[in-house]
This record gives sequence, C-alpha cells and structure tokens, in this order.
Amino acid sequence: MAKNKVQIKIWGATYSIITDDDPDYVEQLGEFIDSEMKNISSQNPSLSSIQCAVLVALDQADACKKATASADNLRAQIKDYLEDSARARMEVDVARREIERLNREISNLREKRGS
Repeated sequence: MAKNKVQIKIWGATYSIITDDDPDYVEQLGEFIDSEMKNISSQNPSLSSIQCAVLVALDQADACKKATASADNLRAQIKDYLEDSARARMEVDVARREIERLNREISNLREKRGS
C-alpha cells in the first residue's frame, strides 16, 4: 500500500505524518485532538500545551481501554451464544432422530396390528 504524507495542525503546531491510512482519516484525527486540547484548555486556561496533551492522551487511553473491554465482553457473549446455538442444534438433531425412530416404531406396530 502506498504511504501517504499528511500534514495536520494541533494546537498551532504542524505535524507531518507518513501513514498507510487515508489522509482524510488522519486529518480528522488531528482535528479531533486539536478540538479536545482546546476544550480542556478553555476549561483550565492555566494548563500548558503539554498538560493538555497529557490529559487528552489519558482520556483517549481510558476510552480505548473501555472500548477494548466492551469488545472483549461482546466477543465472549457471542461465543456463548454460538455455543448455545450449537448445543440447541445438536438437541434438535437428537429429537429428530428420536421422532423418526418413534414413527418407524408406530409404523411397525400398525403393520403388526393389521396382520
């Protein structure tokens, strides 16, 4: 895949990023980080740019960890549902075989009764 060189501006500083990602995506990330830093700065004007960046990083790390935990939880639930589904299919197969066996037995008994 071709590398893309993207320039983003965060907190007034320009950063050149070389990435495999879509340039629009990288620009959106930069805009998001810039917006988050400005938001934190407006709430706490005495913070330096580094302090704002650290707070944004902590917030995003928290969101990432929570999203990962949520995804792991969903994967575990899906795995349980798939196991339940497989177990139910096996039970259905067993029940069908039993129905077939009972239907044969009924047919045999009808034949014997009719003889």
